[in-house]
Amino acid sequence: MADYFVHESSYIDEGVEIGLGTKIWHFCHVMPRARIGERCNIGQNVLVSSDVIIGNNVKIQNNVSLYTGVIVEDDAFLGPSMVFTNVVNPRSHVNRKDEYKSTLVRKGASIGANATIVCGVTLGRYCFVGAGSVVTRDVPDYALVYGSPARVHGWMCQCGEQLQFDNDRATCKVCGDSYQKEDLIVTPKGDKA
Repeated sequence: MADYFVHESSYIDEGVEIGLGTKIWHFCHVMPRARIGERCNIGQNVLVSSDVIIGNNVKIQNNVSLYTGVIVEDDAFLGPSMVFTNVVNPRSHVNRKDEYKSTLVRKGASIGANATIVCGVTLGRYCFVGAGSVVTRDVPDYALVYGSPARVHGWMCQCGEQLQFDNDRATCKVCGDSYQKEDLIVTPKGDKA
């Protein structure tokens, strides 16, 4: 008996690794050599292409395709119908499989519904990508980005609340975590208010 759940309408190819407690819902396809961590929740109509790596406790909402080259670290959230790409200049009549670019979604990052992540970028730890955004460049840790193209509009706490910096220091009003900022680099202070 498997230590994970796969709905009977989904296809799991040979050579896939799936971690303890993961749930894969309706109409999904997980392709060879994909690795999915523990306690993930994968909504309906999700494609996980070959060689994709998904960490632990990742939430993937409905209608998301993770193409070869995508790496998702622990605790990330991928919103409904968000989009990854894996080739910068696709053409139907040109085979570019040897040109796939990697996309890295760092620990705790959240991507809003219908956002597009252009391949070759890194989404920083605990960043937040607003719904409908088009991300064309790297996103710093803890950054709140939105728009097309996405730009930094603020900073987020690990708990998901927006931070208000004063003299390059912020304390989350919800959880009490403290942060410091220098230019576009935000780091947790480790002390509670």
